[in-house]
Parts: sequence; structure tokens; C-alpha cells
Amino acid sequence: MSDTEREEVSAEQEYVSGLYAHLDGLRVEAARRVEKAEDAETGAVWRAEAARLAAVEDGLCFGRLDLDDGRRVYIGRTGLFRDDDEEALLVDWRAPVARAFYTATAGAPDGVRRRRRIATRGRVVVGLDDELLDAEAAGQAGLTGEAALLAAVSVARTGRMRDIVTTLRTEQDRIIRDEHGGALVVQGGPGTGKTVVALHRVAYLLYTREHLRARGVLVIGPNQVFLDYIGQVLPGLGENSVVTATIPDLYPDVGITRVDPPDVAAGKGDAYLAERVAAEVRARVVLPETPVDIDFEGQALTLEPVDWRHAATKARAASMPHNHARMVFQHEVVATLTGRLADLMEAVVLSDTGEALDGGSADGRLGAADIKALAAAGVVFDPEVDGGPRTLLDEVDRVALRDSLLADAEVQAEMDAVWPELSPEGVVADLIGRSDGWSAADIPLLDEAAVLVGSGQRATYGHVVVDEAQELSEMAWRMLMRRDPSRSMTIVGDLAQTGTPAGASSWARVLGPHLADRWRLAQLTVNYRTPAEIMDATADLLAAHHPDLRPPGSVRSTGVPPWRQRAADPVQVVAELVAAHTDGHLAIIAPAGRVEELASALSLSLSPDPIDPVVVLPPDQAKGLEFDAVVVVDPEVILAGVLGHNDLYVAMTRATQRLGIVHTGPIPDVLARLRERNPVEPGF
Repeated sequence: MSDTEREEVSAEQEYVSGLYAHLDGLRVEAARRVEKAEDAETGAVWRAEAARLAAVEDGLCFGRLDLDDGRRVYIGRTGLFRDDDEEALLVDWRAPVARAFYTATAGAPDGVRRRRRIATRGRVVVGLDDELLDAEAAGQAGLTGEAALLAAVSVARTGRMRDIVTTLRTEQDRIIRDEHGGALVVQGGPGTGKTVVALHRVAYLLYTREHLRARGVLVIGPNQVFLDYIGQVLPGLGENSVVTATIPDLYPDVGITRVDPPDVAAGKGDAYLAERVAAEVRARVVLPETPVDIDFEGQALTLEPVDWRHAATKARAASMPHNHARMVFQHEVVATLTGRLADLMEAVVLSDTGEALDGGSADGRLGAADIKALAAAGVVFDPEVDGGPRTLLDEVDRVALRDSLLADAEVQAEMDAVWPELSPEGVVADLIGRSDGWSAADIPLLDEAAVLVGSGQRATYGHVVVDEAQELSEMAWRMLMRRDPSRSMTIVGDLAQTGTPAGASSWARVLGPHLADRWRLAQLTVNYRTPAEIMDATADLLAAHHPDLRPPGSVRSTGVPPWRQRAADPVQVVAELVAAHTDGHLAIIAPAGRVEELASALSLSLSPDPIDPVVVLPPDQAKGLEFDAVVVVDPEVILAGVLGHNDLYVAMTRATQRLGIVHTGPIPDVLARLRERNPVEPGF
């Protein structure tokens, strides 16, 4: 390092140290506010602020813009301001003035003379990388900040996704700052940064749309391993208020104890099941076709078929869920019974000879049966005091009579037989003919039934992010849309990686019924993670199954070509590779039926944590993850799956450095061009 460079580093260190001193002051103040909070709500607000300030500690300041007008703008994870005015000490990366840090080029400098990237370790400045964007540099091609980018994507994995706030590319920044008010679909192949772009977009939207903080943001991932993997990105960007979940997590009262075969899961995911569920609920209301006699406290009451139809019509007109409409139905039935019982109590019907036929007397006085019925309704009647013809029941009496009828066991039983109370579990169990446990594919059906029945409360959000969105079934999309009334969404996926028959083959097909034209497609075309050698190894696989797909172009090469090795005992070969593995994170990706065997032989967990140095996973659990090295076991078995070509594509593109294939039978044609590994050559 030259004297000039040392002076520059020293100057930046002084400035960065001042930023950290300012941050420390804010953290002390937040802690004091927590301690002095007079109510729980205020305390929670300041605890959240303290957590946010703690989260931006690492890499607080990472860049500087020198502008043509002489200003210097420091860029970081959050905004910091002087105590006495609005002057920014540090500009939040999401602020408009910071955009040029990611988009300015020599050909279009956007008022930027120099872009400086500041590398820190802890609170210490360890390096500077300057790009001069003056007129003399105009016309230069290629990625801006290429050295910093390649250093970032080549570094060893940690088992947790890192944010890319210091190395965002123009293509990524454009999507992050997209102001589309509906759903933005981000389609991109392996290594294009779909997930991390979506998470940065969440952070940007929370910064620019304050109402989202109150309405909330939901991030949906394919499994808990994936959610753990991405869990540090948003906190590192200063955002701690986002909810992360899988689709089953949105219906938390049911445990998953079964796995459906792919064809069964696909059938349950078809949107036509929504009408099947609705029909199942409607079928539970069975209106009598003959009169129903009810005995209430010695009074014989009859409900005709027309009475039941009238009550059901009123209930259905209310447009309420089944169990809520049931209350309307019962109200109407009881109202009918109340009217008839009141008429019986009020009226004295005489025979041809002048005798009372209703238990009363010819002069209108009530008999024993009348008095008993009134008592059941809570009406106190003393014939010595209250005797004589008159209207006996006022409105208070009629309310008491309705309450008594509603509480009567026989009346309730007859109403329940016509319009029973339902549970979502009961509806779906009858629909699928099974009640011995639930699968993940049952969850959207249960949620659909819960809406129709009127069971449970559902949290809704102002914005929803769906990752690995190609895996969601049509029924899962219905479930998700109910959590997002505004239809503000960021949807990321790759149709070439769809691993389930229930998943998407077209964005228009799954989104059109819910979003109409309120969605737009954005493409990511540059592969930052997967080296060119590995992407080249997938060329025949893609050509065979996705001939129209143009894979993303890789920005780097490692010089290490993938290899294949045939082995009668793949477990032994993998064990040797694991034993020799010393550098970075290694994933063994195998067919689901072989995962337990491999995990047992290698003494690895069946529920891995991404930070483990070695993990064993099936392809569907590896989606969205990345590792330094990957060994794919039994590719021929993976290919034999329903969408096995997509699963193999996923498995092969998880590696950032090295890829190996271990096969027991003949190598599949789509992998035949991979070089054969000599069993005695060094492993990973």
C-alpha cells in the first residue's frame, strides 16, 4: 500500500469511526428509552429501534460518492444525521441520492465523478476500491465494480445468505426500486440473486412506503431450512418486522404427518377443488321435505317444508360463512316457532258446542296447559289477578319465549339436523375420504374450508413476498391471496426449477385468476453465483427439457470443471469425499429415498442447518440454497421423478465452486459430456 493509499484509508477510518460513535450514541439513547418506557407499547417501539441499530453494526458504511458539484455522499445500511440539523452523515442505501452508487457507469455517470467502495472488518477500514467515472472513461464496457463483485461472489459460503447491498448490479437495483403497485414477478435462473433481490426490495418498500410498517410484510419460503438460510438478510438491512413462514405455517393448528404421492398432491392442488370444498359445505344443509313436529313444554308445534326453506333462504342471503349463517337460520326458525307458540297462547279456539279446544275456557281464560307454556317462556301469570281476555305477551315476553325455544334440546336437535355446525377438518376429511393425518397438500384445502365455514382468524399483510413461487399449487395461491387483500406482491421463481406436478408451468395461468393484468414480469439474466463451468455442464439437460430457455450468463469462471464417477457403492465414495473435505460448505444432494441412508452412514442430521459444514438434502430441500461444493448422488434416479429433469437442474446449480456427480448405473445422456474422475484423484 502506497503512502497515498494509507492516507486515504486513514481519512476514511476517521470518518467511519465518527459514524460508529454517532451510532453508539443512538443505541445508548434507545436503551435508555426502553428502560424509562411508561407503557408496553412504547417499550416495544424502542426495543425494535434498539434491535435495528444493532443490526446495522456490520458494514455500517460501505461506499462514497464524489459528485460533480463537489459534494461527498457516504452510503450505508441506514441513515445517520447530525443532531443539530438535517445534514446527512450517512445516507441510507435506499434513498434516491444513493441510487447512483449502483447504477452510475462511465457512459452514464449520473453526476458522479468517483464511486468509492469502502471495505471494513468490524469497525476497521481495511480497503478502498475507487472507480473514476469521468468523461475520459466513457465507453468502457463490462460490469461496474467488477473486482468488488467477484470478490463477494467468490468468497466461501457461511451457511447463511448475505445481503448484497454493497454490490448490487444495475439490473438488480432496477427491480428493487420498481414502483409497480401490483405484483412484480421476478423470473431468473440459478445464481441470478432472485431471493436476495426480493428481500432488498422488501427493505426498499418499507423505507419508501411507511404504511407497510403498520400493515406488515409476509415472506413465504418453501421450507424452514430455506427460511433459516435467509434469516439474516433483512435484519442486516435494518428491518426486523417482517414475518417469515411456509404455506403450512399459515394454518398453524394442524401438524403435517403424511406425505402425499406427487399425483395425489397435484390433484389436491388443482383450483377445481375449491368448488368441491364449497359443494361439500353446501351439501351439509339438508332441508326437510315433510313436516317436522316439535314438542315444546306440552305444546305441539309443526314446521312445514316451506318454513325451513324460508329460513335457509334468509340465511343464504346474508352471504356469511356457513357457521355464521347458521345463526341467522336458527333465528328465523325460532322466530317462526315463537310466532306460532304465541298464537296458541293468545287464542281460544271453540268447538261447535262452545267448548275450548286449546286448554283455555270459553270466556277466554287460560287453562293449565296455557299457563305451563307461559311459565316455560318466563311469563308469570296469576289467573286470580291477571285473568280475563286480553293480549298476554308483550315484546319482553316474546324475547323470553324465543330464548326458551332456542335453549330447548329438541328444538336445537331438529335445527342441527338441518343446518349443522361444521369444522374445516370435518369437511376436508369427508371430501378426501381420510382423517388419519394431514399432508402439506391438505393445508390449502383446510384453509379454503375454514373460510367457507367461518373458522379462525387470518392475519393479512400489506405486501407479500413469495420465494420459489413456481412450487405453489393453484389452491396454495388461493390461500395466499387471502392474506394479501391489496395484491401487492413480489413473486420470485424459475419455471425451469418447478419440482412438483402441482406447481406452475406458466405465471399467467396461476396468477391471472387472482391478479388479472395487475402483475408484471421482470427478468434477471446474469448469473453471479454459479461458475461458467457448472452452467456449461447443465447445457444438455436444459436443451433436452427446456429448449426455449436461455440460461443466465455467468460472470465468472473457476477453471475447475465438474466431474462424474461411476460407483457400485456410492455411499462409500461419498464418505471418502466427505472425509477429504476441508474447505467451505459441502452439500450431498440425493434422491429422497437415499437421504436417510447417506445421513446415517455419514453421521449427519436428517434436519440439517445450513451452517453445518456438510449436509445431506433431497433436491426439493436444496432449492434456493448455495454451497461451496456439491455432490449429486444417483442422478439417474432423480431424473426418473415426475419432474426429475428440473430437480437435477436444481441440484447441479447449487454450487459456487465445485460440482461432482456420483452414479451407480450408466450415466444419463444429458450428463455424458462431463469428464470422468479418477477415483484416486483428490476429492473436495
